Amino acid sequence: MLYDNAQLVSLYAKAYLKDKNTLYKSTVKETLSFVNEELTSKNGAFYSSLDADSKNKLGEKEEGAFYEWTKEELKKLLKTDFTLFKEYYNINDYGFWENNKYVLIRNTSNKDFSREHNLTLNLLENKVLDWKKTLKEARNKRSRPNLDDKVLTSWNALMIQGYVDAYRAFGDAEYLNIALKNANFLIENQIRKDGGLNRNFKNGKSTINAYSEDYATVIKAFTSLYEVTLDDKWLINSKELIDYLFVNFFDDNNKMFHFTSKEDENLIARKYEVIDGVIPSSNSMIANSLFKLGHYYSDNNYLKTSEQMLNNLALDINNNPYNYSNWLNLMTNFTKPFYEVVIAGNNVKEVNKRLINKYLPNILIAGTAVENNELPLLAYKFNEDKTLIYVCVNGTCKKPEIILEKAIDVIKK
Repeated sequence: MLYDNAQLVSLYAKAYLKDKNTLYKSTVKETLSFVNEELTSKNGAFYSSLDADSKNKLGEKEEGAFYEWTKEELKKLLKTDFTLFKEYYNINDYGFWENNKYVLIRNTSNKDFSREHNLTLNLLENKVLDWKKTLKEARNKRSRPNLDDKVLTSWNALMIQGYVDAYRAFGDAEYLNIALKNANFLIENQIRKDGGLNRNFKNGKSTINAYSEDYATVIKAFTSLYEVTLDDKWLINSKELIDYLFVNFFDDNNKMFHFTSKEDENLIARKYEVIDGVIPSSNSMIANSLFKLGHYYSDNNYLKTSEQMLNNLALDINNNPYNYSNWLNLMTNFTKPFYEVVIAGNNVKEVNKRLINKYLPNILIAGTAVENNELPLLAYKFNEDKTLIYVCVNGTCKKPEIILEKAIDVIKK
């Protein structure tokens, strides 16, 4: 599923920023390689999923047939390396699937495994690369799972977010380029002339009036794109979409957003999505975006709405926090220090590349290389002679710094 891969990429990329664990890095890179090969179209859109079932050797549909292995297959392919391979990937009771077939699963780090088997870490890593190449070539001769080639706006936005988070973690410009290509695809194909979104794209046609989930994910992804590019286009689009939500999805009585638009016909009831499941709820994503956009645009209505949405669920969150993880992220932003980091000057992009590579979950980023920028957060901060870094709280800024590390020290205190 695209949405699983997208969110796992974001998670592992952020974890790598914090801990610099090489396993997290390889997981992100291999996952994005899979997405690029299997779920990406030429126009930059991301497909929805691959089927779990595919044909086995007997021509019968079988769950997992494309991915499972027998010992005999592995021995034939890996030859003298099979003994080491079976220990590494648990070709035993731990990795047993069914019908004498196994899935490849690890439960030991490369560092520990290499030490236990008297191998250098470099030798083991090279062996693993060779094994994967060998097995991939063999697997690609099998009957492939069917592709679900519909393009869903919300899932594509989640994948944009994944690529942005990977770019922040590793600085690979190709990740950013892929994110931008998809984001521009959404603007060109999924945003209608009336400013609303469509949910589905297939066979060259954009259809189905979007749900609040689509708006929530796109707004978040576009805001994240602004933070890494400092291109106002993405922030402007985010604001336009959030304003569209207020007109067409907002319930002024309880200060929450319906899942469906008021333009949708023949609905007996319009529900609200608030519980964070396999994808965060649309209302929690919207509330988090309102918090950020409220700071960017000094919009008190955005901030008050975000806070009210959170307060609406205070009792439920307290009673069952596991169902409200994304709401708890918002709660942390309201109750703990949260900073607006503003970079202004001719070298803004160079400084920002270093800033986004730090694990600082309690900040938003704004920047400009020109004097006249309409964003309230950037007003009167540009300096032609030097690039300054401001650390602000609710628009009130400390003395600007020239050295990024000093600004970061202010945040970490």
